[in-house]
Amino acid sequence: MTDMDGDQVPETGAGPAALPRQTAGWFLEGNGAGNGGTVPPFTGRRRRGGPEIGTERLTLQEVTRAAAADLRAGGTGGFAWIESGPFEGTADAAAMVVRAYEEGVHRPEWGMFVLVRREDGRAVGAMGFHGVPDKEGGAEVGYDLAENARGQGYATEALRALSEWALARDDVEFLFAAIDRDNAPSQRVVARAGFTRVSEEAERIAYELHDLEPSLRLYARGR
Repeated sequence: MTDMDGDQVPETGAGPAALPRQTAGWFLEGNGAGNGGTVPPFTGRRRRGGPEIGTERLTLQEVTRAAAADLRAGGTGGFAWIESGPFEGTADAAAMVVRAYEEGVHRPEWGMFVLVRREDGRAVGAMGFHGVPDKEGGAEVGYDLAENARGQGYATEALRALSEWALARDDVEFLFAAIDRDNAPSQRVVARAGFTRVSEEAERIAYELHDLEPSLRLYARGR
């Protein structure tokens, strides 16, 4: 995975499926992991049975089961990609979507979205959720960009819009991402999108209850 500045970074989302109750409680009490700043408004509309979330330069288009299966197999998913796309992380995320369908746990709107550039209709990357919100209202996010799309601010722009869309829903209280402690570029992406690192105590609880890798750091954003 890469961030908007063009640096190579591992895919986010290597952590737990949801924050543990103690961690979620800490976050929801407002201990520093709220909205990290003013975020531009987004537009959203329904398309092909799923949401299409719009930004100034992008549309985030939900991936169907058939498209996910094609992406997993190394195809395009029916999208016109820029050169160098889709990146390998997109295929991995598509495999997760297919698996969720097969296991009967997929829920529309809580899978993967392809980032499509408005100016030419080309796909530049993918972003989405690692599952539905848990009972505490938390959902994990991840993202991936094609190599030739890096360094143009697409990741931050899309993550802001996706976060605004999700946090406007009644069943979502906060979003989070698990990022390697040495992955400064990806940390900058989530920070610019309004995420804040949770406390070391919250991370410790996640390590213990969800076998989170000690090298990962949790970043969260609430309403």
